[in-house]
Amino acid sequence: MSARRTALITGSTSGIGYGIAAEFARKDFNVVINGLGDAAEIEEKRQALSKLGQGEVHFDGANMLAPDEIAALVSGAEQRFGSVDVVIPNAGIQHVEKIDSFPVAKWDAIIGINLTSAFHLIRAALPGMKKRQHGRIIAMASAHALVASPYKSAYVAAKHGLLGLVKTVALEAAESGITANAICPGYVETPLVRDQIADTAKARGMSEEEVVQKVILEAQPTKQFVQVEQIAALALFLASDAAAQITGSAQVIDGGWTAH
Repeated sequence: MSARRTALITGSTSGIGYGIAAEFARKDFNVVINGLGDAAEIEEKRQALSKLGQGEVHFDGANMLAPDEIAALVSGAEQRFGSVDVVIPNAGIQHVEKIDSFPVAKWDAIIGINLTSAFHLIRAALPGMKKRQHGRIIAMASAHALVASPYKSAYVAAKHGLLGLVKTVALEAAESGITANAICPGYVETPLVRDQIADTAKARGMSEEEVVQKVILEAQPTKQFVQVEQIAALALFLASDAAAQITGSAQVIDGGWTAH
């Protein structure tokens, strides 16, 4: 059991989640990572994270479509470290297709991983946070929690729902020393977005370069991708005491996209 603060981040074996895990590890948090990938590669990443600070880094392979495993992820971290102080629902998948041909299985999976898993994670973490009268819930939403784009019905629905969930949690936990916020990034150059570029190119009959310039970065007035490190720094701030009165908010980091 440790006196250090503990951050639990889902979908953190790559992309934004891994970047956030690295930032918390550097600040000497215990970090619980979770996600998919080759076991040997995940272990290499875990070891790399553990060298960044004084905290312990633990991997848990809980399936984000299995509520019992999500509950066990939280209880296991509490038993191992004594508390879960920061919960970051970040796991997400994407599929780009017209609504009338959108695969039902893809819809179910996107809603399940991007939205329902966050509910189960928060539900499991809240009792311990309320008991300690302190906690930080930082959901990784998207600019698509605030605006829509064509061909992304499931993703847009899930992210809008995630923001609504965060607002509700913020109200329910407002007197318990717990904050709940959503980070809403614009386009970040991650493996998920690179796959999305290819899918969008196919859906729209465009080249991948045209998708980057005319679809993705066209939405962001800065004409630049958001950097993972910028999102990680924002997450760390929201976890700090300085952010104690920031709750129920959508923290937009989108290069000006939603300013239109």
